[in-house]
Amino acid sequence: MKLQKKPNVVLILADDMGFADLGITGSEIHTPHIDKLANNGALLTAMYNCARCCPTRASLLTGLYPHSAGVGHMGANLGTSAYQGFLRNDSATIAEVLRADGYRTLMSGKWHVAGDFEARDLDNWRIGDVDHPTPRQRGFDHFYGIMDGATNFFSPHYILEDDRRVEVSPDNFYFTDAITDKAIDMVTEAVNDEKPFFLYLAHAAPHWPLHAFESDIAKYEGIYKHGWDVTRTARHEQMNSLGLFQSNWDISPRDVDVHPWSVEKNRDWQASKMATYAAMVDRMDQSIGRLVSSLEQQGELDNTLILFLSDNGGCAEFMAEDGWAQYYPDITNDGRKITMGNLPSVTPGAATTFQSYDQPWANVSNAPFKLYKHYVHEGGISTPLVAHWPEGFDKATKAHAACHVVDILPTILEICGSPHLTELGGHEIQPLQGESILPLLKGEDWQREQPIFWEHEGNAAMRLGQFKLVRQLGTDWELYDMETDRTELNNLALKNKTIKNDMVQQYQQWADNIGVVDWDLVLPKLLAAWKLDSADG
Repeated sequence: MKLQKKPNVVLILADDMGFADLGITGSEIHTPHIDKLANNGALLTAMYNCARCCPTRASLLTGLYPHSAGVGHMGANLGTSAYQGFLRNDSATIAEVLRADGYRTLMSGKWHVAGDFEARDLDNWRIGDVDHPTPRQRGFDHFYGIMDGATNFFSPHYILEDDRRVEVSPDNFYFTDAITDKAIDMVTEAVNDEKPFFLYLAHAAPHWPLHAFESDIAKYEGIYKHGWDVTRTARHEQMNSLGLFQSNWDISPRDVDVHPWSVEKNRDWQASKMATYAAMVDRMDQSIGRLVSSLEQQGELDNTLILFLSDNGGCAEFMAEDGWAQYYPDITNDGRKITMGNLPSVTPGAATTFQSYDQPWANVSNAPFKLYKHYVHEGGISTPLVAHWPEGFDKATKAHAACHVVDILPTILEICGSPHLTELGGHEIQPLQGESILPLLKGEDWQREQPIFWEHEGNAAMRLGQFKLVRQLGTDWELYDMETDRTELNNLALKNKTIKNDMVQQYQQWADNIGVVDWDLVLPKLLAAWKLDSADG
């Protein structure tokens, strides 16, 4: 008798996609394939990430808080094990754990947990060094994608396939499609070899630069001509009509730094930026649809757990030509000049542009919440989690209990029946810091036993039951009741001092134990090294 194969796992991560950017969460963007997975599986409305790409990816891969995984900030080494900028040797990735249990381990997309890389200085890249480990050095049998944090979608500066660099041409390349094509090939090989597989499909979309096909952008022509105020309100109203949350919270006000659409001087350009961003999300959904179809055609869909989420909220970073853009090539692989920066005279989308959609539209992406990527208010850390597994979930589920990306690895291990590693390469491995959310995905009652903590660039928070403690760097602690006010409009810090003080004490104990640094001392050094103004993000 043939033994039942272990379940396959596909973990899909979007990059800089806000909570409200999917059809199932109120968006006008077309995401039918992701929506279908949610409608036939589980949708978790209170999944949290770590507010930024590197920390989230480190936590997701290891089942540890990012500081314990070595990536408390980004790729820069800040001189401590909590902020070394690459995965620590006393952490084990999902790939390392599942490979030890007989899985084929596959990755396609964006790595970004292996130190700093400057895209205009390729000659000095040290790929594979101890502080720049590749996915193949951290448990993946196959890898195709980028080592660093962003790339030109049509003309990437550096693509790694397994252990060698490969060249691509803007004439026939788009990163979102390419990583999906490679993922399908990898999965097909594993299926033909009768191996259970773990696939980590780590998108760069819809992270800047704004690059999309003209045909995809055309779907959204005219959609955003009424501006960010109307779009944000419409998304919130759609969320309420869908019964998305357990309570119809009031939407947070338009960000104080965002002017009303009525006074915007470059409306056509602004609308084109959001249309291009929408096209990037749309194309990502199309690619996920192709992957799901391939799984179905190969008879693997029912036995495959698919998880989809985003690494942080929408990104408010302004793409100035002398800001982040200065670190990326200003010439395509075929020699064409790239116009760097958010210039109203340049329509975004083509390979020869390099723009971001900026704060006003990020405020739309994160509706109904406030703030953005970098911050640990709800707009920066909230992502829907979509889970689909026909053989494991026998009914559609919508759940609202708070959980965190640190819970993903324990959940996968429970589903796969795989033990966590205690030792790897001569290093004792830290115990997992997350909790399995499998009961939640099955529609059962589940509440996290331990608090959830955040720290990123001095922005800090803690979630304990219905209460959330949160502050921005340099400001006082705030306290919110997440059951009645998840949009963080009614600060209870002065009314509930006992709760606040107790949570502050718990947060500080966690911060001390995990190695959180004083960001006021670190920030000037980082800005000097990057030659950036703090406004650049």
